[in-house]
Amino acid sequence: MATLRVPQVVPSPVEDTQQLRKAFVGLGTNEKTIISILAHRNALQRHRIRETYHETYGEDLLVSLKKEISGDFERAVMLWTLDQAERDAVLANEAVQKWHPGNLVLVEIACARSAAELFATRKAYQARYKRSLEEDVAAHTKGDFRKLLVPLVSSYRYDGPEVNTKLAKLEAKMLHKAIAEKSYSHEEIIRILGTRSKAQLIATFNHYNDEFGNPINKDLKPEAKDEFLSSLRAVIRCLVCPERYFEKVLRSAIEGLGTDESALSRVITTRAEVDLQEIKEAYAKRNSKALDAAIAKDTSGDYQAFLLELIGRNEN
Repeated sequence: MATLRVPQVVPSPVEDTQQLRKAFVGLGTNEKTIISILAHRNALQRHRIRETYHETYGEDLLVSLKKEISGDFERAVMLWTLDQAERDAVLANEAVQKWHPGNLVLVEIACARSAAELFATRKAYQARYKRSLEEDVAAHTKGDFRKLLVPLVSSYRYDGPEVNTKLAKLEAKMLHKAIAEKSYSHEEIIRILGTRSKAQLIATFNHYNDEFGNPINKDLKPEAKDEFLSSLRAVIRCLVCPERYFEKVLRSAIEGLGTDESALSRVITTRAEVDLQEIKEAYAKRNSKALDAAIAKDTSGDYQAFLLELIGRNEN
């Protein structure tokens, strides 16, 4: 469930565009106007505002925003204003260029989006960077990580609810055998995680638990730090329980040594129209405090105000 709150009566894109332009001109920038408009418009409405702004003033709204605001506030507003596919393309490119084994952004984009969203991201990536996402992932990763990530970002999973129970039981046994042998990058593990529908995978993981007495992620938990196993566990969580995965990302971003604003902005802007309410509930249950209170404590200024509007701070 989304946390984005859109007013019952929404001004036209022309009115919103005019108000944003007024916020940019004159002495200083009216950040409150930017927040009051953009933090309370859905993806289609933001897209129309951006189109109207360009038609009216001959400049991309993102270019104007970049001139007027800065820092973490700018980053969050820019991500939020982009269309979903554009946003994920930008995040994927940043992850590829700065890739290291602990970077899970590519896993998020490949596994916590629908098949149609991932396909749209690949198209947006090609349009923006004149290369395919798959070739960039292959060029900037190596070893087992390349073996895992290229199929994941190339995937187009079936989105339906149908489940093949016989297949789920068979593949649960295949997964268990590979994990028991510590063959974590086995081609069957990669094939199953990279191709099966989310409904099919949930059935497979349930059979795994029933047959072998442990959740699959518990069997993938290493005794010592192992980034590849962490990636496999992130894949599974993003596919079957993304709210728990993103709760952990937010917890780490807020409670670590200093705030990870990059992770904080990424999760809030990508999930506010999807399942941020469930993530908030998971956070409150896990940490015995509200997410909005935690964010308010660790951020400040316009950046704080913008994030709090997106997460619906007045809702339980």
